[in-house]
Amino acid sequence: MNYEYINQTNEKSWNNYRTYISQIVSRTVTVLRLDKKYDFSIILVDAKTIHEINREYRKIDKETDVISFASLDDESFLDMEDSVELGDIFINVQAIREQANDYGHSLKREFCFLVTHGILHLLGYDHLNKDDEKIMFDLQEEILNEIAKR
Repeated sequence: MNYEYINQTNEKSWNNYRTYISQIVSRTVTVLRLDKKYDFSIILVDAKTIHEINREYRKIDKETDVISFASLDDESFLDMEDSVELGDIFINVQAIREQANDYGHSLKREFCFLVTHGILHLLGYDHLNKDDEKIMFDLQEEILNEIAKR
């Protein structure tokens, strides 16, 4: 998996979190036994920007923590032989801080959680019903436990 890391905030401290993405990617490839090259982008934004994105593209007029935009709407990428462009993950840095505080997590844990959550969405996982939620959340924990413990 290859990724582009874009920090659109004025907070340079988030640039230090780039190193955790490589660990998440490596662990995701191992856990899911991925054998293709996947490309995606992670874009860090502020609360105002993610609110605008959420309103414009999802018609939801509020902030959120993470939004994933998959390049492909179905699982056809599983049959592709070359590198696959998965899409973009937008992460709200204010939500990282707030949720880390609310859940008693470190910033690292919350950042890694949102990155992992976004990657799984790009790979086709979802949590719209209880069964799918259990599968996705169990995978998140399996990926995260070696990288960013609670």
